[in-house]
Amino acid sequence: MQPLSFYTNKRYTTKAFDPNRKIDQEKIEEIKQLLRMSPSSTNSQPWHFVLASTDEGKAKIAEATSDFAFNTPKILNASHVLVLCAKTSMDDAHLQKLLEQEAADGRFADEQAKQGQHNGRSFFVNMHRVELKDAQHWMEKQVYLAMGTLLLGASLLDIDACPIEGFNATKLNQVLDLPAQGYAATVVVSLGYRSEEDFNAKLPKSRLPIETLFTEI
Repeated sequence: MQPLSFYTNKRYTTKAFDPNRKIDQEKIEEIKQLLRMSPSSTNSQPWHFVLASTDEGKAKIAEATSDFAFNTPKILNASHVLVLCAKTSMDDAHLQKLLEQEAADGRFADEQAKQGQHNGRSFFVNMHRVELKDAQHWMEKQVYLAMGTLLLGASLLDIDACPIEGFNATKLNQVLDLPAQGYAATVVVSLGYRSEEDFNAKLPKSRLPIETLFTEI
């Protein structure tokens, strides 16, 4: 098996996709599991994922890039496109749903352990909802944890990816009817296989040196 650094070095942001190459459904199912199993603070899972595989679905998402035309082909030519959404409210119903799922999955030895989990998670949720008043930002940060899992996982599956923030979120929310479902678009990720015209594939990767990035104490 290759060292992990091999895959992180291999991964890059694809700027042009081959519209004729499609991701096998088996790999798409793995991508779904990657996102499902992504980490989140207190296992809050404040997210939803919209997956477009059809031309019609991708065209819907691309409507939100009218002011960012350079991103439109990255959506239309990709094999699949994911819209990673954050909840617009960390409500009590969601907290209860999480707790019951954890119980069904066998995470609690007894009722006391179940209540302890609920109390602990509620403490942090209320801290962001009431004290810090940054609950939306906090939930969006969890979505970006999921995106990191997705990008590295896609590389492990030999799938190319491009994270996209250049879109009109208000327009995308409207097109996908997200507010009515309690979600808001946070970031878009196109998945597929690079085109031979992808200039970025031919460029060396550039990062600041280890000595600059790390302080060891």
